[in-house]
Amino acid sequence: MATKPTACLALADGTVFHGHGFGATGEVVAELVFNTAMTGYQEIMTDPSYAGQIVTFTFPHIGNTGVTAEDDEAADPVASGIVVRWDPTQPSNWRAAGNLPDWMARRGRIGIGGVDTRRLTRAIRRQGAPHVVLAHDPDGNFDIEAMIARARDWPGLVGMDLAREVSCAQSYRWQEGAWEWGEGFGTLTKDRPFKVVALDYGAKRNILRSLVAHGADVTVLPATATADEVMAHEPEGVFLSNGPGDPAATGEYAVPMIRDLLGRDLPIFGICLGHQMLALALGGRTVKMSHGHHGANHPVRDNDTGKVEITSMNHGFAVDGQTLPDGVVETHVSLFDGSNCGLRVTDKPVFSVQYHPEAAPGPQDSGYLFDRFADAMRARRD
Repeated sequence: MATKPTACLALADGTVFHGHGFGATGEVVAELVFNTAMTGYQEIMTDPSYAGQIVTFTFPHIGNTGVTAEDDEAADPVASGIVVRWDPTQPSNWRAAGNLPDWMARRGRIGIGGVDTRRLTRAIRRQGAPHVVLAHDPDGNFDIEAMIARARDWPGLVGMDLAREVSCAQSYRWQEGAWEWGEGFGTLTKDRPFKVVALDYGAKRNILRSLVAHGADVTVLPATATADEVMAHEPEGVFLSNGPGDPAATGEYAVPMIRDLLGRDLPIFGICLGHQMLALALGGRTVKMSHGHHGANHPVRDNDTGKVEITSMNHGFAVDGQTLPDGVVETHVSLFDGSNCGLRVTDKPVFSVQYHPEAAPGPQDSGYLFDRFADAMRARRD
């Protein structure tokens, strides 16, 4: 006898996928994206940039290394749910402190297994990231028509400011460094650390750890912080973090602050949403992508050196490189589709990238960018 489906994924176009539910029960509406990374599902689930999204994993074996608190990129999962090919198994890894379904149930996140993720990924690539409803009911009772209607009525991420929702509520200091095998997380050891203010639009912990590992004593401020609040900490550099949602919406309050900082002769480094809002502050524009870039194997060319870096990416909006004004150089481009992946200001120590040089998960090709930021602060001291 066939097992009754306990989870359902309904797309706004009326397509329905049935499968096996795990994690929390209930129903959630979100944008559906796919991620091609072969590892790092816990880091992906806890990346604040995935707010408002459900993640389809193209790699079929998700959950097999379990979960551990060391791999959280935020205090709680932020992605609304996950879609996988095979149901998660019991973990087989010496670091595992629990299994993925129990972890998701405790954190209120829904999963569906047994889905043809290849077919689903092709649909996303063909029609763009769809609006969907994901439901998990152990009794298998689903109102399909109501789910499709809810997916169709959801307004989507365009015009949505999600950074404010995932940002910290108040400022705090971060002094935990990078994780090393057999050692755990490091600490700030530099005698004269650089005073860095990080604007939290949804910052991943490993970005903050990477800043510390390169000599920064980091003070994290909420997304809505003003330029005066930033300068009150007397920073030697300012970091603009990753985050979710539409950069133009977050930019309503963040862009004026960034423009103020651009006149202060400070090194500024941005990643992901921070890159997009820096571009807006400089006079560029951003656009919604069809299905975005989500994975740990994206090739990017450095236009200055000609070198190709394999990078980790997670973004559904992009900077339109054709709109960057004079005095702003496009430094990196995607070799998948030619989209903008970096910029720098020619007469200021200001630069940013669309991808994730801290790579959690992902390759370590782009760690030199943190060195570049540290070098800019060191030059300012000298």
